[in-house]
Amino acid sequence: MDFFINFLYILYCSLMKPLNFSPFPTLESKRLILRRIEFTDVNEVFFLRSNPEVLKYIKREPATKLLDATKFIKKIKRGMNGNKWITWAITTKELHNMIGSICLWNFSEKHNSGEVGYDLMPEFHRQGYMTEAMELVIDYGFRTLELATLEAFTDERNQASIHLLLKNHFRHDTSRIDNHNEHNRIYVLKNL
Repeated sequence: MDFFINFLYILYCSLMKPLNFSPFPTLESKRLILRRIEFTDVNEVFFLRSNPEVLKYIKREPATKLLDATKFIKKIKRGMNGNKWITWAITTKELHNMIGSICLWNFSEKHNSGEVGYDLMPEFHRQGYMTEAMELVIDYGFRTLELATLEAFTDERNQASIHLLLKNHFRHDTSRIDNHNEHNRIYVLKNL
């Protein structure tokens, strides 16, 4: 029986579509362009990784110098080149400057799933930008990557993030906990 289960798992994995983010997929909505993050975005990346309002519910050390943002961009690019994750700069069609980011990462072949992460400059909150970006990324994850499930980890106190997830049909998975952050709740969206 174990042989048969292992055989089915190997067959399943071989049928899964391998991740490939080259050429980079630029996504577009009515008001937004989701594009590759570049070194020219270093000031915006630094802001997103150092601003207390942006980091209010994120458990990570804030960036303290521009070099931290440059290192982060290098890390993002290495991961994308290795097809480990994909991160988009969120830009408006009017401004073209980065106003936030959204990514798919933490992919699991076993579960055919990925995790979505996102942040947005406070001046662009409550204008529907993240909803538009999320819709594009969900579509990309399900249609292009053919993932079965998307997950999002968000702080139980972050009502705006929870509202965003619920609006996009994610559901709180009460059977799971985040062992690294007691305040995080896990939300799941199935590809039906």
